[in-house]
Amino acid sequence: MEFHDLSLDERLLLARRGTAYFAQRLVELTDIELDGDTLLPGWTRRHLLAHVGYNAAALCRLLDWAATGVETPMYASAEQRNREIDEGATLNPAALRNLFTHTAARLDEKWRNLPPSAWAAEVRTAQGRLVPAAETAWMRAREVWIHAVDLASGGRFGDFPAIVLDSLLTDIVGTWRKNKLGAGLVLAVEDRSSIAVHRDSPPTATVAGPLAAVVRWAAGRGSTGVTIDTDLDGPPRWL
Repeated sequence: MEFHDLSLDERLLLARRGTAYFAQRLVELTDIELDGDTLLPGWTRRHLLAHVGYNAAALCRLLDWAATGVETPMYASAEQRNREIDEGATLNPAALRNLFTHTAARLDEKWRNLPPSAWAAEVRTAQGRLVPAAETAWMRAREVWIHAVDLASGGRFGDFPAIVLDSLLTDIVGTWRKNKLGAGLVLAVEDRSSIAVHRDSPPTATVAGPLAAVVRWAAGRGSTGVTIDTDLDGPPRWL
C-alpha cells in the first residue's frame, strides 16, 4: 500500500504529521542557528524555512482554484518564486517562524473547508502537471517530511512512516522513468524485490540498503547506509 491508496483523511493526516515533524525539528534550532547551512547547496535554514512557508501559501492558491474554478497558479513564475524565497530569508527569526506557522495553519483550514466536490477539480503544479486538488496532500507531505531532514537538525529518513518512504520511492523512480534517466540503475531494498529503474536496460549499477537509506540516496540526500557497486556521481535528478 502507498500514499495514494489511502483515504483522503488518512493522506491529510500524514501531511499534518509531517508538518508536526518539521515543526519539532525547527523548534530545536535557536534563532542564531537559522543562519546555518542546510543539506541543500546554497540555502541556509532561513531560505529553507521561507520556502516551506511559501509552499503552503502556494498550495492554498491551488485549493482556491479548485474551490472557485478561477485559475490561481502556485507561483506567477519561477523567478517570482525564487525572489520570494530570497526575500523571505531576510526576515527576522520571529517573522520567519510565524510565516511557517501561519501558512501551515491556513493550508490546514483550506483543507478542512474545501467542498467535497472540489477535491477532484484539476489544478496545475509548478512543474506544469494537471492533478486533482487531492494531490495537494501528497505535495505537502513530501515537502515537509524531506525538508525536515534538510534542516540538518536531527531529522532522519528513518523517522518517516513506511508508507511515506514507499511512496517517495515510487514517485522518484516514476519521475526517472518518465524523464528517461537512470538507465541500468537497480535499487536493491532489503527484504523486498529489487527495482530496475528501466526494466529493458541491462543493469550497470546497484544501490543497496534498508528502505530509508535507499530513499535518502534516491532523493539526493547522501549515501549513508547504502552500498553502491560501481562509481556513481549521485542519483539522477528528481525534482
